[in-house]
Amino acid sequence: MPQYLTVDGHQVYSYEWENNGEALVLLHGGLSHTSHWDSYVLPAVEDDFHVFAYDRTGHGFTGDQAESFHYHFQTREAIAYLEEIVKEPAHLIGYSDGGIIALMVAMQRPELVRSIITLGANVHPDGILHIDDFDGVVSVENQEEYNRTSPDAPDTLAKKIQKMIDIQKTEPNLSSDDLAKIQCPVLVMAGDDDVIKHAHTAELYESIPLGQLAIVPATSHKFIKERPALAQLLIREFLEDLSYPITRMPVRRTNPRTE
Repeated sequence: MPQYLTVDGHQVYSYEWENNGEALVLLHGGLSHTSHWDSYVLPAVEDDFHVFAYDRTGHGFTGDQAESFHYHFQTREAIAYLEEIVKEPAHLIGYSDGGIIALMVAMQRPELVRSIITLGANVHPDGILHIDDFDGVVSVENQEEYNRTSPDAPDTLAKKIQKMIDIQKTEPNLSSDDLAKIQCPVLVMAGDDDVIKHAHTAELYESIPLGQLAIVPATSHKFIKERPALAQLLIREFLEDLSYPITRMPVRRTNPRTE
């Protein structure tokens, strides 16, 4: 049952699905919230893991604060959520901005992270094909949903959209050396028509020592919704075996398979 919990000294709208397995945390995308995507991931994990999720500050049912859309704030909040609510190392599945946050948590607090799955994440601004200018007009549908969910004033939605676009022009800014610090298994996923550049996705994968790569065919940045069965299969199989991959013709990896 979702409820408000105190995280890092402020109220955060949190979800929890009861199970006796290892902890797993879902991290939603930017300008989104948990209920936009949890149902597309849960079938892959809810039977075997103790799943948590939360609406980040300024998103969904969680009210905004100063600096909340910057990645340093969101990473600090995620670390606090793991320490104060989850209370054990967890697997992290992050969509878009949520994937960025998962990587930054693993860089700063590796002992809190068992594994990571990123769904369409970038690690520096030029990894995105384009960032649209915002004309200040919010769709009726989006405004109505915001009015139903957010504790913030209705006119703050347009301000948040502009703030997010401005931030994404300079953040995040992670280097290959930063990513090389991540020592847990990481599955990097993207759509074959993703807004994240293919070369950028490949660079992300190759920079992580225990990285794996999956490009989902015939999909966009929303591949988790467009081909959920295939995406869930990849998520499930990755989490079922987190050991170092042993392949027959290794090129980027060591310890080749013995025939």
